[in-house]
Amino acid sequence: MKRFLLAVALAGLTGGLFAADAPGLPVTKAPAGAEVYIISPKDGAIVGQEVTVQFGLKGMGVAPAGVKKEGTGHHHLLVDVKELPAAGQPIPKDDQHLHFGNGQTETTLKLAPGKHTLQLEMADENHIPFEPAIVSKAITVTVK
Repeated sequence: MKRFLLAVALAGLTGGLFAADAPGLPVTKAPAGAEVYIISPKDGAIVGQEVTVQFGLKGMGVAPAGVKKEGTGHHHLLVDVKELPAAGQPIPKDDQHLHFGNGQTETTLKLAPGKHTLQLEMADENHIPFEPAIVSKAITVTVK
């Protein structure tokens, strides 16, 4: 039994080493000088429970997810996210990581009363963040 447990433990360690050496997903180089930002609301704004967020972009274009066109990407809105999504991995899709894969440049959110942070991150056709990451300054809004 001890040999079996030792073999399982070694197999797990070896598998972890091979996984660490496995090639990651392809990462797209960020266009030089590209910037993403939130046009509105402004940082520190007091807003209603429905708030329209407008996305701004400089130095690159917008294309839908799945469309590979040099110098383009699509927006992801991070709501109350404390850490940016992992580099080299697709941005998660959940209530805090909103995808705009049709090329949208604004959205209307329904937020609970209280303080919330909003931040944009651009990603390539596969939802993978650019290298280096193209992220906006995080803003804070207060929902009344």
